[in-house]
Amino acid sequence: MAQVRRPMMAANWKMNKLIREAEEYVAQLLPRLIDNEGVDVAIFAPFTCLQQIGRMTQATPIVVGAQNFYFEDSGAFTGEISAPMLKDVGAEAVIVGHSERREIFGETDEMVARKTSRAIGAGLLPIVCVGETKEERDTGEMWDKCSGQVQSVFEELDKKVRGDDIVFAYEPIWAIGTGDMASPEDSQAAIGKIRALLEELRGEQFASQVRILYGGSIKLENIGEVMAQKDVDGGLVGGASLDPVSFAGLVNATLSS
Repeated sequence: MAQVRRPMMAANWKMNKLIREAEEYVAQLLPRLIDNEGVDVAIFAPFTCLQQIGRMTQATPIVVGAQNFYFEDSGAFTGEISAPMLKDVGAEAVIVGHSERREIFGETDEMVARKTSRAIGAGLLPIVCVGETKEERDTGEMWDKCSGQVQSVFEELDKKVRGDDIVFAYEPIWAIGTGDMASPEDSQAAIGKIRALLEELRGEQFASQVRILYGGSIKLENIGEVMAQKDVDGGLVGGASLDPVSFAGLVNATLSS
C-alpha cells in the first residue's frame, strides 16, 4: 500500500522580522488556520525570535524551526549556534543546506551532510535543501548536482535513520526570490527522481516515508498545481511566507489540495 505522507507547509523568514513583528505575525496567523490536523505548519525564524514563537505556539500545530546551525555542540566557533542551543529555546526543526548558505556562505556538501546527521541525532527534524542553478539546468547538469547533494547526505547518515526523520526540499536556485518557478511538471520530475534515488539508497519503505517539499516562488496562485503532483509533499516558502494572511492561505490551500 502506498505511504500516506503528511504534507508540510514551511515558512522561511530568512533575515527578516524583529521579535515584536514575529509576535504580531503569530497572533494573526493562528486564527486563520482552518485545520490543526491535516498539515504540518512550520516557521523557520531568525534565532532571536525562536523562543518567543515557541511560547506563543505551544499546543498549536506550529513547528518552530531555525534556519541554520553548526554540527558541533560547543567550542571555539565564534558566532555559531549548536543543536543543544536550538533545543534549549524550543526549536524542533532546522533548515540545512539552503542554497543561500551554500552559495553565499560557502557550505559544502560535506558540511551539509554533517549538519543533517547531527540534527537527527539531536532530535531536530532537518529540512535538507538541494537544487541547481540556471546555468546547471541549461547545460544538463541539473541531476548531477541534485543527486550528488542527496548522496553526500547518506554517506553520513546512520543506517537506523527512518524516512520520517528527514525532509528534503527541492529548490531550483534560479526560482528563489525571482518570481520564476519550475513548472509543476518539472518540479514533479525532479522530486520524483529524488524519491527514486532515495529508494535506490535506502529502500522502498524509506523512500515512501520521506517528505519532499518544493521551494521557489510559491504563492497562492500556483500552490494548487504544485500540490497536485504526486511526489510533492508541501512547500518551503520564502517571500510569500512573510505575510501571515498570505501564508495562512497557502496552508489552507494545501489542506484542500
